[in-house]
Amino acid sequence: MDETGKQVGLLSREEALEKARNLEVDLVEIAPMAQPPVAKLIDFKKFKYIEAKKERDSKGGSGKVELKEIRFTPFIAQGDMDSRLAKIKAYLSDGNRVKIVVKFTGRQITRVEFGHELIKKVLTGLEGAATPDGVTKLQGKQLFLILNPVKKK
Repeated sequence: MDETGKQVGLLSREEALEKARNLEVDLVEIAPMAQPPVAKLIDFKKFKYIEAKKERDSKGGSGKVELKEIRFTPFIAQGDMDSRLAKIKAYLSDGNRVKIVVKFTGRQITRVEFGHELIKKVLTGLEGAATPDGVTKLQGKQLFLILNPVKKK
């Protein structure tokens, strides 16, 4: 076979090597167990590069899960809450993980329980679509929780 995949025909080993030298390409054995063995006239470095590229591309699409972040304030309006819940549901349906962050400003940090209540409201709004990953944590002036999408059966 030549580089385009067209069959050259039955050739002896010496004839095939001579043809490869004339075309300045390599003679690569593709199917050694076939009768007669199948060889291809190709540039071997280019062949290896294309094979590696195919392998990288096949690996690339599988298993990529992103972590999306949605921010809240402890005293959020209901309309804003609904739009953020819709956004979270969209992210979860795409298979992404979502990090819910309640950001406290100024003296709001003295009333952390409002943040915990807000996260409970979010969890009830997402019931059946998400499962919490661990417990709610307070880090500095931010209260956060990571949600995983529910696996579909």
